[in-house]
Amino acid sequence: MARKKTTAPAPTLPEMPSLHTVAVDERNGVALLTLNRPDVRNAFDEQMIADLTQALEVLDATPRVRAVVLLGAGAAFCAGADLEWMRRMAGFDYAQNVEDAGRLARLMQTLARLSKPTIARVHGPAYGGGVGLVACCDIAVAAQEATFALSEARLGLVAATIGPYVIEAMGARAARRYMLTGERFDAAEAYRTGLVHDLAASVADLDERVNAVLGALLVAGPHAQAASKALVRAVAHRPIDERVIADTAERIATVRASDEGREGVAAFLTRRSPAWVPESLREDRKA
Repeated sequence: MARKKTTAPAPTLPEMPSLHTVAVDERNGVALLTLNRPDVRNAFDEQMIADLTQALEVLDATPRVRAVVLLGAGAAFCAGADLEWMRRMAGFDYAQNVEDAGRLARLMQTLARLSKPTIARVHGPAYGGGVGLVACCDIAVAAQEATFALSEARLGLVAATIGPYVIEAMGARAARRYMLTGERFDAAEAYRTGLVHDLAASVADLDERVNAVLGALLVAGPHAQAASKALVRAVAHRPIDERVIADTAERIATVRASDEGREGVAAFLTRRSPAWVPESLREDRKA
């Protein structure tokens, strides 16, 4: 009797048992990280900050995850700070405020420095800390109906922990206007300032745009992508002096001598797809 063929179960992501406000799903090497508090438009509180930080750290340490898409459940991407959290913060003393703000700052840093490519899939409102999440992602794609606001000043507050990333994304000039006025701006303005890279005509088209970006990301070398992110952080806003020139020469030499670098060049010269490209995207080049 012929032996019945069995299929090995697909590997699962490492357990993240303490997650309560976000959901994580993996599809073909892409992790979908969903802000999952739709009843409050995915507003931040201390639990969501902790959950997002933990999930990002686990995904970054999971080799088969090639990219992370950050999205919101329900009608919003992220409406900023949760009202109940703000009420609790109102009773904090200075030391407690420093500790609480430090946790949000760590989340933003974790997202911005993730070694994997990150995409923000933005629909509906993205306010306050939600704008920070968009700015921390490598690539942001928004539906035309998305709206944005850095509304902290209207509450007598300042967009401090998200500020470095927002200023980096949209420039100091635009950041000054929207941090000072707190006014809402639309997706077209977010695109004009550089906060958003691409626009979808509607929410229905948003996934198609995100998938197109993912297709481009997944054919690039994962170690090369991590090295590229590190390169940008290392040389941005620095004068192109002898130290920077020497540093960049060392970086390319290291990558050229790596297994991934050698495989990529060999694949190019022999007109085939590199080993890291998923089977569904492999396409040997013709002469």
